[in-house]
Amino acid sequence: MARAAIDPVALASALIRCPSVTPKEGGALGVLEQALEPLGFRCRRMPFESENSPRVDNLFAVRGSANGRHLCFAGHTDVVPPGAATDWRQDPFQPTIADGHLWGRGAADMKGAIACFAAAASRFLAHQSDSFVGRISLLITGDEEGPSVNGTKRMLETLAAEGERFDACVVGEPTNPERIGEMIKIGRRGSLTGYLTVHGVQGHSAYPHRADNPVHHLLRMLARAIETPLDNGSDHFEASTFQISTVDVGNPASNVIPAAAHATFNIRFNDRHTRAGLEKHLRALIDKEGARYEIRFAGHGDAFLTPPGEFSTMLTDAVRTVTGIEPQLSTTGGTSDARFIKDYCPVAEFGMTGQTMHQVDERVSLADLAALTQIYEALLDRFFADSAPGASPPRC
Repeated sequence: MARAAIDPVALASALIRCPSVTPKEGGALGVLEQALEPLGFRCRRMPFESENSPRVDNLFAVRGSANGRHLCFAGHTDVVPPGAATDWRQDPFQPTIADGHLWGRGAADMKGAIACFAAAASRFLAHQSDSFVGRISLLITGDEEGPSVNGTKRMLETLAAEGERFDACVVGEPTNPERIGEMIKIGRRGSLTGYLTVHGVQGHSAYPHRADNPVHHLLRMLARAIETPLDNGSDHFEASTFQISTVDVGNPASNVIPAAAHATFNIRFNDRHTRAGLEKHLRALIDKEGARYEIRFAGHGDAFLTPPGEFSTMLTDAVRTVTGIEPQLSTTGGTSDARFIKDYCPVAEFGMTGQTMHQVDERVSLADLAALTQIYEALLDRFFADSAPGASPPRC
């Protein structure tokens, strides 16, 4: 059955042209709807807002039988601010093809991958008959680069309550360090940030016995945290890390012992820990100092892992077939919306190279756009090789 094929370069260019800086939609979802609806996708806008977060528009596009095996492509059309447009070789929201690359904000993270989602689906569906019972969807948020409150998490909760079921998901984050095919993410470390304030007694630096220096207490607290390794890593994760982000006193006088000192730190932790366990561990270390303190924690999810299995094997085989490269199954990097998706189905991340994401002159090579489209199409072929109703979903 003949269907229109989508050109990933043209679609990526149209998406880049939309100034969709979080939380603005910028017209990007409309561009996707125009591309997907002719393929038979039912497109549904899913806007959400909350008291302390702005309204965010999201898109769920789905095609196929509710009884069929369901593969979801997940991503975000929102982008980070481009900075000064004069620092770019061209307007960041005017896509340019030059030197074998597509230039523009979001090309790598991750409008290029979203265009490849749609292009791969168009090619795959062009070879399917009317009896195809598989289910393909795109779960697209506008809140990944922001607080991630009114995007993927809210969409999944709503869809699950309505009975939507996902069997596996690919997130199109730029996972490859330098070349397409190098790395698939099958998990992510957790992130925990601590905001520590230590109280002392202000005084003259010439009479320290009349004061209580909070900076000294703070430094000893932080030293204990630094000198106490959290772990030596695990089967699929590197060792957890403790990094001090800032130490602040705000004291302009060299002869005054301050009344309080502040520090912010961040822990990237593996699957040997939970946020609750780390908070308890840190409080115990800090309590040893015997000083007055306050601490507040904020987190971006626990570490998670989708163990290697049938689905990651399918994706690995697709990557190897197209690129000739054996991808590494990795858990490195920061957080992504995969941390929400893993509660609903096996999830893996694979997308563009990441050298220029969030940078001035962000770009992707035209060859990479072609290769990523081929990889996603090859994954669809493998995933739906047995797409009869009731067929067992692949295990990750």
